[in-house]
Amino acid sequence: MADTKVYLLDGGTLVIDGYHVFWNRGPGGEVRFPCYAVLIEHKDGRYIFDTGYDHAHVQRVLPFEKPIQTREQTIPGALATLGLKPQDIDYVINSHYHFDHCGGNKHLTKACTLCHAKELEASGNCQPFEHLGYSDLTFHPELARKQKNPLPPDPAMDIYTPRFETLKGDQEIAKGLWLFETPGHTAGHYSLMVELKGRRPMLFTADACYSKKNMDLMCISSFHLDPVASVKSLHCLKELAAKHDAELFYSHDAESFATYQKGPAYYA
Repeated sequence: MADTKVYLLDGGTLVIDGYHVFWNRGPGGEVRFPCYAVLIEHKDGRYIFDTGYDHAHVQRVLPFEKPIQTREQTIPGALATLGLKPQDIDYVINSHYHFDHCGGNKHLTKACTLCHAKELEASGNCQPFEHLGYSDLTFHPELARKQKNPLPPDPAMDIYTPRFETLKGDQEIAKGLWLFETPGHTAGHYSLMVELKGRRPMLFTADACYSKKNMDLMCISSFHLDPVASVKSLHCLKELAAKHDAELFYSHDAESFATYQKGPAYYA
């Protein structure tokens, strides 16, 4: 691996109501939105930023989100289209630990997981209204077993012992890979910027901003811990994009996602 490459791995889609996508604005009605992972081939190793959702978990716990996911849209399936296996991934970076961003972690058993210290803490001690968001704890089997009302066990939890490296603050985790604190959606939310040789930097908002419309309206989603901090993070992302001349890549924007290159195509 020489120059950095970025692959967007399609992870399927889910459904939520428009009033959740655009808090207190709507319009209401079903909105089907994409989920995806970001694979970064870097000279220091292979990184994955977020891992999408696990179909079986959503069907069991949140069936009202109507998951549509093919075998090729799982982490193992998406990696296979690139000639890779889960054990080829060196690092997982989780923007936060909501179920639709960590469902594939359990497949990446050889990777070290990077996350915000506050986020790891919150995942095991969340507010009652965050319960469904943090419902998939297979990324941390030991934590899952300690829950008062644990979900039916996942086979992967018997063999998966993750390694965590917790972080705080904005920092460059490898040359050209930047994590920026964008809290509000959750306690320890991170957004990721990747610098590339042949194009503008790519700034992945994760759930600090679902879509371009959210950014244009300065309208957050209804799934949040702190709405004031969430709005500040929208402004932060906008300022970061201007400062670094970065292109914003949104987490759950069907219209924008249709224009993104998906693996096996890549950005470099």
